[in-house]
Formats: sequence, structure tokens, C-alpha cells
Amino acid sequence: MFALPKIRDARVAAVLWVALVTLGVAGRLWQPAWNVTPMAGIALVAGATFAHPLLAASVPLATLGISNLWLPGYGDATLGLVVYGATIWPVLLGPLVRKGRFAALCGGALAHSLVFFLSTNVACWILFESYPKTPAGLGSCFVAALPFYRWMPLGDLAWTVAIAAAVSLAVRALHADDRLRATSGGGDGAAVASGS
Repeated sequence: MFALPKIRDARVAAVLWVALVTLGVAGRLWQPAWNVTPMAGIALVAGATFAHPLLAASVPLATLGISNLWLPGYGDATLGLVVYGATIWPVLLGPLVRKGRFAALCGGALAHSLVFFLSTNVACWILFESYPKTPAGLGSCFVAALPFYRWMPLGDLAWTVAIAAAVSLAVRALHADDRLRATSGGGDGAAVASGS
């Protein structure tokens, strides 16, 4: 359904990289208060499609770096590192998502939401004096953060499915065009991706 092959053609990879980063920046700036952003989707799709994990990780990294120029700071460098880590780690799920299983795609999106919520709130509890350093204080921190989490899983699911579907359809269209040129003698027929 959502087969996402590794992109081998450098031009196609460059276009996809710019498209994912642009979408991520626009999505973060569009409405940061609701936490309904494309970050999980771009990280999962980048991890599934880019041949090198560092190139894949550069997509959410660049997205955060660029969009943070206009968004408020994290209040602490350590919290910033936790946010970056919690946003980038879904790239590691790329091989699971690449197989085109809808459950893996949705599971990756929901895992991103949960890991982001847990890690950033534990970091806030540790780093700031807003809550006592007790289990009850940690619980209070999580409860206070629930309004920010409310729409995040739904947003991560919706963005992830939409981005994966769009990239999958675009890659299929490129393959169809590539096959057409190869059979008509209009091009060299070089594959843009592998693993489909």
C-alpha cells in the first residue's frame, strides 16, 4: 500500500529532501501550539527512503533548526537536545516502514508521539524546578502536559499517512515514467529507486 523504496538517484533524493524539510518547517510554523506537525511523518519517510541514515536524520534535524529560528526557545540546552533526539529517532524505524505495512507506519507515528511526550516531560521534570523531584511530581508534570499531547497522536498519524502516500505515489509515477522512457527509447531507463 505505502511501499517506500530507497531512493538511489541523487536528483530525486535532493528534491525529496527539500520537499520534506519545507513541509516540516511550514507544518511547525503553521500551528505550534497544537503539536499537530509533520515531524513524525517526515522522519519516518526519510528513514524509509534515503539510502544513508545520516542523510535521513538530516531531514528532521534541518527542519527543527530552520523552524526554530521563528519559534520560542526550549529554555535549556539539555531540553533542546532531548527534543531533537525525540524528533529524530523515528528515522531508525525506516526499514520497518519501507516494507509498506500500514501497521508499521501507524505504529511508528504513534511511537513517535509517545516517546516525544515521555522524554520531553521527564526532561522538564528533571531540569526545571516546576515540580517536586518525586513520583507524584513527575505525575503532576505528565498531567499538566496532557493538553499539549491531546492532538499530537492524531496529528502524527494523519501527517504520516499523508506524507507516505504522497511519496509512494510520486515514486510510482517516477517508475512508470522511467519504464515508459526505457521501452520507447526516449531515455536510458535508469532506475530512480530500488526495493519496490
